[in-house]
Amino acid sequence: MALIELEGVEKRYGELRALKGVTLKLEAGRIGLLGPNGAGKSTLLKCILGLLTPDYGTAKVFDFDVVRQPFEVRSRIGYMPEGDAVLPELTALQFTTLAGELCGLPRSEAIARAHQVLHYVGLGEARYRRLGSFSTGMRQRARLAQALVGDPKLLLLDEPTSGLDPRGRDEMLALILDIPARTGASVIISTHILPDVEKTCDQVVVVAGGEVLYAGELAPMIAGEAGVFEVRGKGDPAKLQKTLEESGCVVTRDGSTLEVRVPKGKNADFILRAAVEGKHQIRHLSPLVKTLERAFFQTLEKAGQVAPEGADKKAKPAEASAS
Repeated sequence: MALIELEGVEKRYGELRALKGVTLKLEAGRIGLLGPNGAGKSTLLKCILGLLTPDYGTAKVFDFDVVRQPFEVRSRIGYMPEGDAVLPELTALQFTTLAGELCGLPRSEAIARAHQVLHYVGLGEARYRRLGSFSTGMRQRARLAQALVGDPKLLLLDEPTSGLDPRGRDEMLALILDIPARTGASVIISTHILPDVEKTCDQVVVVAGGEVLYAGELAPMIAGEAGVFEVRGKGDPAKLQKTLEESGCVVTRDGSTLEVRVPKGKNADFILRAAVEGKHQIRHLSPLVKTLERAFFQTLEKAGQVAPEGADKKAKPAEASAS
């Protein structure tokens, strides 16, 4: 049984087609949901939750139809929404207990579960404090606790590391990695921080313009291409670039680093021989490692999608806030 199955799902807001006949099948695991602004990610999450009804098509979670069986679906999902979605006058224990009761737990069981999950997310000593006094990182943990209290089989996390300092981010990522192993739950992370997905996920879904551009395992998406190398030499990189291009290589330069694609059937030795003949000294030569960020941009470019305005492909993660 697949975790999620969408077949021809279409969702419109007036004339705007937020989802354009999306067909998607996801297996259990840790899944990263990526896409630029206005991609349709938030609409997709809400359709999975049953909070929005598709105009066309069908959506199933754990083989339950989200339209005809919404309560069966939601009873198996924990949702950590984006933004400061807490009740500041409640203590962390009261807030998490309330979430448990809303999941259908008897009050005594909801309280017991709230104590457990608050300890698990690192808020055990702060569970009697009001949420309004919490730091950003503590509020993020409280939001995660309320998503976990009903013992869900699927967690939907919307920007779980947003606003966290480096230590808080690392701690949140550690929890996201631990949850599936500890509880058996699957996790879908919608985030604009691509390295977070690379650290925590084994599957990726890329959405843009209301369409799914990629859905599948992370590993093949970021696998390096044969015959492409990262090269740095001594001296002016432009001169080395010219030499390699004259030898038949395709070269892209980023500062002092060259991305070199050798002719078909050639390997790294071809670069070394060309450099020696041109009297250049090579200081670094290795197969090009493709990051998720790079693969993400390439996926958008192949689909004719424009990268987010102002995004730096080399230095910044893609912008992918709620759409």
